[in-house]
Amino acid sequence: MPLTRVPLGARDGRERWTVQQDGRSYLVLDLGDRVVVTDALCPHKQNPLADGLLRDGSLVCPGHWYAFDLTTGACRNASETPLPLHPVVETDGVLVAEVVVEPHRSWSERLRAHAHAHEAHKKTYDEGGR
Repeated sequence: MPLTRVPLGARDGRERWTVQQDGRSYLVLDLGDRVVVTDALCPHKQNPLADGLLRDGSLVCPGHWYAFDLTTGACRNASETPLPLHPVVETDGVLVAEVVVEPHRSWSERLRAHAHAHEAHKKTYDEGGR
């Protein structure tokens, strides 16, 4: 999948801010010893994480109180809902996030892919491959 570099802008004493690139928003958190970048919307219900609480190494979503570990991205409330964390690197004195961008797929493309995966699994199961 394609990798894009998202410039994060200057820290300027800010603890959190959002940046936009290619129609997507990212939340930047300056934790003092490191900078963390994630998608700006909660993966659970798409609430804005910029309004979230920082507590015990986690970012807590203001919408449904899901708590995401800022080291691993793991959700402490629902393991199936991790928070994507994007690596931050410094290039020529500029902080950038390295974001893997999935190609855009229409709903019909997503449904076809899901149906294809389901049929492949069903065929394996029917053949005794369980």
